[in-house]
Amino acid sequence: MSEAQDQRPVLVFGRSGQLATELARRARVTCMGHEAADLVQPGAAARAIASVRPSMVINAAAYTAVDRAESEAALAQRINAAAPGEMAEACAEAAIPFLHVSSDYVLDGSGESPREESARPAPLNAYGATKLAGEEAIRAAGGHWAVLRCSWVFSAHGTNFVKTMLRLSESRDALTIVADQVGGPTPAADIAAALLEMGRQMAAGKRGGLYHYAGAPDVSWADFAREIFAQAGREVSVTDIPTEAYPTPAVRPLNSRLDCRRLEVDFGIARRDWRLGLRQVLEELGALA
Repeated sequence: MSEAQDQRPVLVFGRSGQLATELARRARVTCMGHEAADLVQPGAAARAIASVRPSMVINAAAYTAVDRAESEAALAQRINAAAPGEMAEACAEAAIPFLHVSSDYVLDGSGESPREESARPAPLNAYGATKLAGEEAIRAAGGHWAVLRCSWVFSAHGTNFVKTMLRLSESRDALTIVADQVGGPTPAADIAAALLEMGRQMAAGKRGGLYHYAGAPDVSWADFAREIFAQAGREVSVTDIPTEAYPTPAVRPLNSRLDCRRLEVDFGIARRDWRLGLRQVLEELGALA
């Protein structure tokens, strides 16, 4: 990379979400929210890239309302598929790296083993289908790209499972939580660090591609909740229930375990213990016991 390229900013699509917030904390980036680049509008992403002339682009923006996507599939498709495709095309034309975050929801959740990147995608809901369409659009654009599939993201920002459990614990001392969905809770801070390291190596010539990344160890939602309450010192009893006892508009995969070995081999980025990240999030929220 030339000295001139080194001085060009890293452009992050997204500004106030979990991932964009953590990226901004860890690097000098230019964050662009919907008020500056409305991804619902065709061409907005490409125009933003042309105006900023960045050294690379990280897409931290997404439509993440999984249940609402069942009735707003067109909007989710626009934000999760069409816009990332436009970003990838613009980055390919500018010959700069493009990094994008996808989801374990592109898979069908079958089996009990961690799923590798080679597993055949088969989303169970509209949200997962739009995220898969985004992956396909990025791949079709060519260029120098990387897609990082993640699961069960949490942080001190936005809406997520950790904050929901803390809120419920303020008024309830017993909860029933799904125990047959299993995955790797992943701090947004760890995803941000992984993306920045991947971007650094890609800017130096490392190839990209499709990768999985999630926290370790894999747990159920119920056991995730128990750890939250234990670290926060909340006296809340958790009763395991099956998915069928908690119906939602969007079908959730039962197996969200991700095999993350490829990322460690190619980029030296290993899975981190999400319980350490949880401790940091609770401390930031003032909720650590």
